[in-house]
Amino acid sequence: MSSPSKRRDMDVMKLMMSDYTVEPINDEINKFFVEFHGPKESLYEGGVWKVRVELPDAYPYKSPSIGFVNKIFHPNVDELSGSVCLDVINQSWSPMFDLLNVFEVFLPQLLLYPNPSDPLNGDAASLMLKDKKQYDQKVKEYCERHAK
Repeated sequence: MSSPSKRRDMDVMKLMMSDYTVEPINDEINKFFVEFHGPKESLYEGGVWKVRVELPDAYPYKSPSIGFVNKIFHPNVDELSGSVCLDVINQSWSPMFDLLNVFEVFLPQLLLYPNPSDPLNGDAASLMLKDKKQYDQKVKEYCERHAK
């Protein structure tokens, strides 16, 4: 077993042994769903999402692919595909990071601090900038409708 595959297996096991619910896709160790809860004291608090994770063969040297399965209203998440625009994951990934970092730091930070200047969902970004109150309401509606 090569070093990247050992590291991948170790990171997946670490995630499975944490408080996260991990569900393999087709018994593949490099594709799985993780149950993710919205961060406390955020608009997303109380929401529960199924997040699809796909690890490339070169993981941890290449970043994982992350996407929300159920809908979420957020400037940096594509509403149709669920793809996440996360600079840290997509561009600044380092082998020093692991899967727990994704779910304990990166995704909570993304939900707590959306970046409307780098949107994947232009409607969410525009609404956030033009009418924060209406944006907040729409986020909460999506949470109630899609994230339970």
